[in-house]
Amino acid sequence: MRSATGRVESGPQGGEDFIVRQIPGARATKTYRCPSCDHEIRPGVAHVVAWPADSIGGAEDRRHWHTGCWAGRQTRGLTRRWS
Repeated sequence: MRSATGRVESGPQGGEDFIVRQIPGARATKTYRCPSCDHEIRPGVAHVVAWPADSIGGAEDRRHWHTGCWAGRQTRGLTRRWS
C-alpha cells in the first residue's frame, strides 16, 4: 500500500503500521543511527526512513534505518528504544 509520502508496511514490533520512504544516497546528507543495529548511517548511504502511520508527529517520530535492517526488522528486534 502507498500513501502520499511513502508506502505503508508493518513495523518492527508487529501490529503497528509505518510509513516508509526510500532515501537515495544522493539525498542522504546527515549521519543517523539505525535503531536495529545501532550503527551509523553515514552521509551518501541510501537507507529508509520510517514513522508510525497513525501519528501526526514531526521529525522526532521518524527513524532512519539501513535498508537491510528494515528488511529484517521482524526477526532482528531493536537495539535502541523506538521512542
